[in-house]
Amino acid sequence: MTAREEAAWHGHLSTPVIFNHHRPLEVESPTINHYNLNEITSTRDAVKKEQRVLILTPLKDAEEYLPTYFRLLSELTYPHHLIDLAFLISDSSPNTKIILTSEIKRLQSGEDVLPFRSVEIFDKDFGYELSQDVEYRHSFEAQGPRRKAMGRARNYLLYSALKPDHSWVYWRDVDIVESPKKILEDLIQHDKDIIVPNIWFHRLKDGRDIEGRFDYNSWVETDQGRKLRETLSEDVVLAEGYKEYKTGRTYMAKMGDWRGNQHEEIELDGVGGVSILVKADVHRSGINFPCYAFENQAETEGFAKMAKKAGYQVIGLPSYVVWHQDTAEKSNL
Repeated sequence: MTAREEAAWHGHLSTPVIFNHHRPLEVESPTINHYNLNEITSTRDAVKKEQRVLILTPLKDAEEYLPTYFRLLSELTYPHHLIDLAFLISDSSPNTKIILTSEIKRLQSGEDVLPFRSVEIFDKDFGYELSQDVEYRHSFEAQGPRRKAMGRARNYLLYSALKPDHSWVYWRDVDIVESPKKILEDLIQHDKDIIVPNIWFHRLKDGRDIEGRFDYNSWVETDQGRKLRETLSEDVVLAEGYKEYKTGRTYMAKMGDWRGNQHEEIELDGVGGVSILVKADVHRSGINFPCYAFENQAETEGFAKMAKKAGYQVIGLPSYVVWHQDTAEKSNL
């Protein structure tokens, strides 16, 4: 018998055993979560399909607005058990968190209204101290740094709060003073990737209600604006309504009327941040709020630019109006 034949003969006499020293995978283990994102849709029949909505609000020294904010929030007719709330507090006095916590506790007690599904509060300071003086806050010099800081705050809040089962993300500023109770259902019915209402404000003057146009960050690009961009450094952040840069853009704020057809749609190239409804998958695909100059825009306007570049719809409703706090906005637009 040759050596090879002898090895073969002895080889069949014993069965080799291979030891696996790793623990077996437990499919039902509580440490393993499985989410089928194919089932997370954003459609017109959101209530029927019980699609979850995430409402996001960044806060900075916002204590004076919080009681009105929560009163309006409690009046929303979209089922509260399908709504999650999340707040990010940045560079604020302690009063903002104190009043926020108090309002949330009252809201979630269920004594006056149905509580929401969940509430999360995040703290993140960026070391950005901006004067709350209206004139300086809306000056040209403040716009670039202000919009970049706001973009960072929105992104921190978005990535901290967005869960796999959210279908819609609704960005809502704290200083809204009046809005339709069915705003979520109304905006969802348009079934758009990104949609914003028009933003106006009330101002009492000599006993008369003066209806003002507020948000000039929702606009349609023009040839004048495109030509201007060709002359600018890529680091310049454009801001609307300043003599330094004339874009000639068409502002949704100057269009429409709350007495008109509230279903009328227009395509936008920039959006303001007061009230934005977004399909959650838009954010999941990486469309966020640039905290740098993106095509010479930042924050919400940069968000719209980025979304359009990725092929998403950006829609405005000129005659569907949400009313903002009167902050003595610029009058040169």
